[in-house]
Amino acid sequence: MMKLTIGHLYPELLNLYGDRGNIQCLRKRLQWRGFQAEILPLSPGSRIDFDKLDILLLGGGPDKEQALACEYLTRIQEDFRAYAEDYGIILAICGGYQLLGQYYQTAESKLKGLGVLDIYTEWEPKRLVHNVVLDSPFFRAPVTGFENHCGRTYIGSYTPLGKVRYGRGNTGKSGYEGLVYKNILATYLHGPLLPKNPEICDDLLRKALLRKYGSVRLAPLPDEMEHLAGAMAAKRLHKPVFC
Repeated sequence: MMKLTIGHLYPELLNLYGDRGNIQCLRKRLQWRGFQAEILPLSPGSRIDFDKLDILLLGGGPDKEQALACEYLTRIQEDFRAYAEDYGIILAICGGYQLLGQYYQTAESKLKGLGVLDIYTEWEPKRLVHNVVLDSPFFRAPVTGFENHCGRTYIGSYTPLGKVRYGRGNTGKSGYEGLVYKNILATYLHGPLLPKNPEICDDLLRKALLRKYGSVRLAPLPDEMEHLAGAMAAKRLHKPVFC
């Protein structure tokens, strides 16, 4: 039976806003289709064999926990970069998004990132707290989620995940949110993201199965309720917040 191994990086430090639900969504949508799913919690300081990982979740945490995570991440920096450049599937949420960059300048210190992406984040005192709706060129349905961040992430020439219809996004000014690079999807959107957006979850699974096994078809699932909820959220938040 085909199996995907999903690594959850430092769940003790990086697990805000119920984002552990992203792991459960990946697992259940695999199992409902008859695939096996192995979940590997990767604790700080543990040895990580990236060759065994099919999907990697890097979540978000408060600044103090994020600083601790940085100390451990520097020890695996080269292996992490190699995995990313080899089209490893990575979902990076909020603080995890920031940690993929060159640095995050907080209110008190400058945290060096993994340097996987040529992006950077600057702290500003006004927190961006909004429900979010995006129009994404990668997905048919609007992408919905929740943002809560003081960091402003500047992505340069990378392709954004989507254009902000409602909310603030990467900087509060650019009009765009998140980014996509190779098989990395990085975003500020909590929710958790994947249960709210099954199309994104299936895209990650499809890429992981393709990378590991070659072309694999994912049978459709009855996602009518999820799509209806997303459509209702997008309709309810029809007045743009972004300016």
